Amino acid sequence: MKKVLLVLVIAALALPLFATGEGEAGQEPVVWIWYPNESVPERAEARAALIAVAEEALGVEIEEQLTTDYAIAIEALVNENATFSWFGGEGYTQAHARNEAILPLVVDSGSSGTLEDAKYYSMLGALVENADDYRVNGEFDLDTLSQKKFSFVSNSSTSGFRVPSSVISSHFSVDAQDLLEGGPDFVFSEVMFGGNHQGSFFNVLDERADLGAFCNVCINDYVEWDRGEAGFNDPLPGDVITVIEGADAPFDSVPGKQVVFIETVPVLNAPLVVNTDMISEEQLQAVIDAFTSDATAANTAIFGEGGFFREGRRFLTVEDEWYDPIRRLSGLQ
Repeated sequence: MKKVLLVLVIAALALPLFATGEGEAGQEPVVWIWYPNESVPERAEARAALIAVAEEALGVEIEEQLTTDYAIAIEALVNENATFSWFGGEGYTQAHARNEAILPLVVDSGSSGTLEDAKYYSMLGALVENADDYRVNGEFDLDTLSQKKFSFVSNSSTSGFRVPSSVISSHFSVDAQDLLEGGPDFVFSEVMFGGNHQGSFFNVLDERADLGAFCNVCINDYVEWDRGEAGFNDPLPGDVITVIEGADAPFDSVPGKQVVFIETVPVLNAPLVVNTDMISEEQLQAVIDAFTSDATAANTAIFGEGGFFREGRRFLTVEDEWYDPIRRLSGLQ
């Protein structure tokens, strides 16, 4: 059984976890560190399926670290305390800016099997019963967000901060960083962070926040969509999601609760990432070949119900430049 390490503080990253010594093969342990969204217990099998592909390609055991903070995972790769992770575009571009050895390993395709539709969605949602609070002349209007209590995910999250903050800051003609604070002189009366997409979604459900940002993929296990697969694949303002009966905690406490989308924005799919200084070129190619193989695409524990990715998709390689649109949003380019 693999040893699972729960990382609670950034200070813990000061302790060296492993060294590859000039990219030499066979050094152990190799570490795969996870964002908070994927660190939840119900994602254990999906995590194991991805790690198993890399383990077979490398021929070594991989330890996984679970985190409670986006910054912990980013710091781990930047400081060579972990080799692999799965970052959003924002986290990846932040990490690459600090350590150019961190590169995309692969990214999941869209349903076409290509990069043309390799996207997911950032969504702003509020409780259905409050939907009229966000309408002007019958249409949703971002002006109505003024002085509301708002929940982001983390300021290192792509769909949980960078994308929605860019949309909101542009609408209100303020700097995105001004959205990190709340009060009478800011857009929002109060700003909070869920820590992961599930947390931001739940902040809305239990009414700590008037509305919040979260992504369609990250909350899919806990809800049903009013337009079914069409709603999941291309959510639109006005669409409604309902918390299902028997969802994992804490969502089991709010079955039937409904959220309506005020705004939805497409986002580039998130890459599996690697610190290329931590493994040899031969190892890197072996891992890329394993992830982009037909066998991995057919692995229902990865691309299927219970996996992180939708059936009918596959992993593809991308260059660093593919994430330049995220850089432009965040001012890194």
